[in-house]
Amino acid sequence: MHEPVAITDGIFWIGVDDRETALFEALWPLPEGVSYNAYMIKDEKIALIDTVKRGFLDNYMDKVSAICDCRDVDYLIINHMEPDHSGSIRQLLTLHPELKIVGNKKTAEFLAGYYGVTENVIEVADKEEISLGRHKLRFYHTPMVHWPETMMSFEETSGTIFSGDAFGGFGALDGGIFDDEVDVSLFEYEILRYFSNIVGKFSPMVQKALTKVKDLEIKIIAPSHGPVWREKPDYIFNAYDRWSRHVTEPGAVVVYGSMYTNTQKMAEAVARGLALTGVKQVKVYNSAVTHISDIIADIWRYKGLALGSCTYDVQLFPPMAHLVSTLKSKQMKERSLGIFGSYGWSGGAVKALREFAESSGWELVEPVVESQCAPKEDALKLCRDLGKNLGERVLAA
Repeated sequence: MHEPVAITDGIFWIGVDDRETALFEALWPLPEGVSYNAYMIKDEKIALIDTVKRGFLDNYMDKVSAICDCRDVDYLIINHMEPDHSGSIRQLLTLHPELKIVGNKKTAEFLAGYYGVTENVIEVADKEEISLGRHKLRFYHTPMVHWPETMMSFEETSGTIFSGDAFGGFGALDGGIFDDEVDVSLFEYEILRYFSNIVGKFSPMVQKALTKVKDLEIKIIAPSHGPVWREKPDYIFNAYDRWSRHVTEPGAVVVYGSMYTNTQKMAEAVARGLALTGVKQVKVYNSAVTHISDIIADIWRYKGLALGSCTYDVQLFPPMAHLVSTLKSKQMKERSLGIFGSYGWSGGAVKALREFAESSGWELVEPVVESQCAPKEDALKLCRDLGKNLGERVLAA
């Protein structure tokens, strides 16, 4: 979309869609693309809220120019300094060198560090306000959602909160900007995948941020990625609240690493046991095939998890080792965990999974199943029993 979109009187969306980048942060696949949302408030004074990723400046400036002369802009508000939102700052300043940049103390440090910008920087304190005329912006510092400098800007007249990465999600905006213009169900999974992989690690800080702004009269949530929520802002607010409190759904994920299908057979037996208890949401993933971001998203969603690995060089199968390491980093809570695995001449994988189970603080569901070479019926029965026991925990939650 090359034209600005009015959100309310005097407030505009001036973001861009990226359908070119394959990996967000060089890590996370973008099959549906991603939007870099930026905004403008036009009043007695004019404020831009964030820029866009480097390379998209022309599209961004087309929208700015459709509303006003760039040199008439008074402020650039920076909610987040990650380069997908700040990447055009240096180029913008070549067009408007006198532009005043508004952020917090940590924002100023990053401006100098990333772009060498030290002039015309206004540092704002938590809950400090800037008047643009009829519109008034109050700034709420929300550190580690998900960088140290992140903040939200609340426009009090319209009840619009510019929330930065909070309440965002993957997925380009294919014509519709607002939640009532799109099929929200098409964004649900990509919003969860974004939260669980990008923001979820910082859930305690997300909870602090939600507590800080929950009593504001929020009518519109305008995040840095994904739809603008004007019809049901409570929908996305409540979703982020649930996920950051580690509230799970009654389902289970079975993830395995298998070189020659032996551990795969065990995984399928675990999944069968889950199904026999009545758990309908069961996801089985091959860790060597499915991208870890999809696996993490469903692990974040569901109560139950079973991890199975063949032994590789007396250790976990490498894709499973990567998953386990990532799970340690994500710091999820309140999960029920089952473990299983196989080996040829020397074990190691199940031992490593036991160590993870002990460090995770999660409930370890018995039996722990380990099979040498190809699993025989007795091992497969134990796997089904593991699935049943895990299923009972899931349904009892």
